[in-house]
Amino acid sequence: MKPAPFTYVRAESVEHAVETLRAHGGEAKLLAGGQSLVPALNMRLARPTVLVDLNRVPGLDGIDEENGYVRIGALVRQSAGERAQLVREQCPLLAESLPLVGHFVTRNRGTIAGSIAHADAAAELPLALVALGGTVITTLRTLPAADFFVGHFTTALAEEELVVATAWPRARPGEGSAIVEFAPRHGDFALASAACVLRVENGAVTEARLAVGSVTERPELVDGEPLLGSSLNDDHVRLLGASAAAAVNPPPNLHGSPGYRRALLAKLVERALRTAWARATETSP
Repeated sequence: MKPAPFTYVRAESVEHAVETLRAHGGEAKLLAGGQSLVPALNMRLARPTVLVDLNRVPGLDGIDEENGYVRIGALVRQSAGERAQLVREQCPLLAESLPLVGHFVTRNRGTIAGSIAHADAAAELPLALVALGGTVITTLRTLPAADFFVGHFTTALAEEELVVATAWPRARPGEGSAIVEFAPRHGDFALASAACVLRVENGAVTEARLAVGSVTERPELVDGEPLLGSSLNDDHVRLLGASAAAAVNPPPNLHGSPGYRRALLAKLVERALRTAWARATETSP
């Protein structure tokens, strides 16, 4: 199939893009990488009357260190994030997440911010951003990731608002992270996924953030308080895995029943916790 007719606008600045969105409201769509939008256009699942191309907008393609965060501009390609030394050194959870996104060819065009704004409930980057406690920077405000995602393909963005950057907290000494998922094939969306960030001092967990994805309408945080103040042990691991599984009600699909996906999630949570703990203790003071 071919897309329904639309008017193409090449934005020359962020202000130009915002003005176009404001003029056309919900009838306009933004194009950056287009790895989700273009197939939807071709299948006529999306029928915007105006397509606003952001690719010529200056100042949105940088990766910088800023106030304890790695700030990634809206036009940074996923493959550029994979290659960036700053990402590998300062944000290992993002570095681990990026190779899980689609395939190499799609990551050459797809943007990090585009995946965040698309808000697919099974996507890896929204899950990682929520687990880290990162933020989304828009033309109007800065939103915590946990507040940005509302539901499957739904965010808190207003019609005239666009994402200009995402901010990923830098890893600190004694911190370990991990993201794990199960997909039928590499590059497919996961049936269940989990991401974990632990901080360890003197052999005890001082901070714990655990998020689950693919089995909910948006990435969801799981209470990590049972881990605080002690070393990770098998009881903690089983408890968190079981509580995460009990808290979700995934819909059935061709690859698994709700019960199967809950059981799968429990094991993935356990694996994420053990991996994050091992990595944290390697650098713990």
